[in-house]
Amino acid sequence: MTDAKSTSTDQPEATPAASDSEKKARREPADDLVTSHHTLHTADGDLAYTATTGRVVLRQEVVKDEKYDGRRPKAEVSLTYYTLDGADVTERPVTFAFNGGPGSSSVWLHLGVLGPRRVDSGDVGHLTPPPYGLVDNHETLLRVSDLVFIDPVSTGFSRASEGEQATPFHGFTGDLESVGEIIRLWTSRHDRWMSPKFLIGESYGGTRSAALAEYLQQRFGMFLNGVMLIAPAFNLEALFDAERSNLPHPLFLPLYAATAHYHGLHGDRELDDVVAEARDWAETYASVLARGARVPDDERAAAVTKIAALTGLSEDYVDRANLRLEHTRVYAELLRSRRLVTGRLDTRFTGPADHYIHEQMPYDPFITAISGPYTAALHHYLRGELGYEHDAVYEVLSRHVHPWSFKEFEGKAVDVADKLATAMLLNPHLQVHVAMGRYDGGVPVEAIEYSLDQMDIPAAYRERIETRVYPAGHMMYIHPESRVAQAADLADFVRRASNR
Repeated sequence: MTDAKSTSTDQPEATPAASDSEKKARREPADDLVTSHHTLHTADGDLAYTATTGRVVLRQEVVKDEKYDGRRPKAEVSLTYYTLDGADVTERPVTFAFNGGPGSSSVWLHLGVLGPRRVDSGDVGHLTPPPYGLVDNHETLLRVSDLVFIDPVSTGFSRASEGEQATPFHGFTGDLESVGEIIRLWTSRHDRWMSPKFLIGESYGGTRSAALAEYLQQRFGMFLNGVMLIAPAFNLEALFDAERSNLPHPLFLPLYAATAHYHGLHGDRELDDVVAEARDWAETYASVLARGARVPDDERAAAVTKIAALTGLSEDYVDRANLRLEHTRVYAELLRSRRLVTGRLDTRFTGPADHYIHEQMPYDPFITAISGPYTAALHHYLRGELGYEHDAVYEVLSRHVHPWSFKEFEGKAVDVADKLATAMLLNPHLQVHVAMGRYDGGVPVEAIEYSLDQMDIPAAYRERIETRVYPAGHMMYIHPESRVAQAADLADFVRRASNR
């Protein structure tokens, strides 16, 4: 990879120390973008591209006494974007990318699978030791699409403007509107309204993408070519143990069975056979749970035996749990006899605990395994390779966004599948790609499929939804073979959905 000299755009000049009176005056924020030029050498030829990173001011129109009062700065949003040099903007697709959380920056998709550089983090059992590294990503989506990575407010270097509250951004609608405005602003400033446009979001980023597809259409008249959803959290009721809700338990059963198989608890059986058995029995499981106290003792006992056999848990544990297995407790219990806890977002990962009487998993071994490599790589990459310097903490995973507001869903489940359905109904050309990880213990395959099955769209419209399952976890690109396959699948989807 060869780099030309970085240049700065709207970089503020150094100023003398302000007087006390000047300090009282609010700083008028300005974009502080830095641009650099690079070439990625691939087997298919060289990719000459421009990288731009920094912060963009997000402004809100103000009306006072029914009179327009200008646009007030509300936030400074950090983003990094890549454009192919010399491309025709009416032909070249552009993809807007973000992760989820809520509270996650875009570093995972950026340096994990999509960008022109990626983290050398290793995988389960073969983790790269500090100080880790960065390598060229020859499978980057930049081969077929320009890329814009967005850090929502309070993640990355994104912050509310001086004197402004961040709380309005920390909720479903505020987040949707701010990310949507960044997309509109970037599209307008770079004359990309005629470009094929895509969203890609992971986890809660999938929640955001599904809702954004509808929001961008209805608010700005921006119709997309495609939405790529990586382990999307459509319906939160299907993912979290809630009082009097039996929905998650059958949907998690195949994931538990796959995890038990991975850790050697199903002998020499084939993974596909174990998962198929769990999927087949899940309907019976749902029926048993729905009948509650009406289930005969012998049928309940048979269910206990079946669940224990599939999950690798003891019959005593399943019985004491009243057949209802909460996932963070399962990950603490499954390998307790080995003095290990499993990962949540990738149940292939394991780690030791300080003691082994934890009711719930004390931490996620997967998160601890990847946080160091991605954080180190991100900091080096922005300063050392892209030339952007900022002294604020880059919030990789921010807790400052909590409590997150779902006030729009008060009294009902948080579910955005209907918003994606509306976007598809209004845009007959919108294509949807859904990626899932077999060992994703946070958003299991079957929970995603359940939400897709509930979408109220004509049967013919379902032909515009494609799904892929990879033998990895939530961030399936951590697994080398899955990363290469996923990169090819995403590139193929963009090519087909661009109608070019």
